[in-house]
Amino acid sequence: MITSSNLLHLPYTRDLTEAGIAYALRSLPNTFSRAGSSSYDKLRRIVASVAVELAFRRYLSERNIPFDVKGAAPFTNPNRYDVLLGGRRCEIQSFFISRREQISEMKRNPQVILNAPALVPSDQNAAEGHSNSDIYLFAFLSGLVAASQEDLKKAIGAGQPHYLVHVMPDSWARPTTWNPLGKLVVKSEAEDETKLELGGQDERRETRLLEVEIPPRGRVEIPNEFCSLAYIRSKTPPNARIGLRKMSGNEAHVIGAFDWGNIWVYGMDIFLAGYLSREEFNRRATPIPEGARVFQYEKTRVKNLAVSVVDLKPVAELFERIKEHTV
Repeated sequence: MITSSNLLHLPYTRDLTEAGIAYALRSLPNTFSRAGSSSYDKLRRIVASVAVELAFRRYLSERNIPFDVKGAAPFTNPNRYDVLLGGRRCEIQSFFISRREQISEMKRNPQVILNAPALVPSDQNAAEGHSNSDIYLFAFLSGLVAASQEDLKKAIGAGQPHYLVHVMPDSWARPTTWNPLGKLVVKSEAEDETKLELGGQDERRETRLLEVEIPPRGRVEIPNEFCSLAYIRSKTPPNARIGLRKMSGNEAHVIGAFDWGNIWVYGMDIFLAGYLSREEFNRRATPIPEGARVFQYEKTRVKNLAVSVVDLKPVAELFERIKEHTV
């Protein structure tokens, strides 16, 4: 059992969001959104999750808590790594809290976290490759997003950073046959120069990035360098349509001025709440049905297993055991 004094606070810095975005975009070809959810919401959740994991590693390093990092993901997600504590895999289950009233409540009274459920998706818990000795560590990140056009305009006006991307459809991002897309033509209807970044994969399925500058109301030809095109990034908020066309086959895709998502996460505070071994979590957990309202979500998207946060073990206790090599 834990109290509010057991919550460990980690500072949030801009570079955590930047690293999270880099990872989210690299993994985009392997990222699938659930039915009814937005690709941009999914990307923001990935950014937040990676930010928490990196802040956690930074915390361990700064306090000389020994840990290892091991590539653990299957081939579909090759950039994912796990933290090993005392030789045991540590899975961070992080929750991104972006509703303003909850953020204010957490800042005013962090104890509200104790009443939240510590959730693990049922399908993730049941997946192959787990061990009962694995550690589930639960964390909460508070932060804002500027997803709407109005909020984006306010953020830019206040000098806040933003990161605008357009996620390409599956026929471009995940083609059924792995062949070069061929030469591409990119056109802009904007009255000013347009600066874009194209992100995808080459023939070896390695990440390929290309910077493109399109003259006012002009077009450029892209060499035959991509086998998939996952996203387009615009360095400034677009005010006109952008079109892409495959020169062979004439397949085209038009991006409207509002067909972009800001995936920047304006992180504030990270709280490491507590932990349990997977075996103990499974022994004590109760099911939470899909569609349930919980502290973290207005409506859960999947079935979960849950233990109350207050019934977790203190994270500081785990770190002391790691230092003493008794975990």
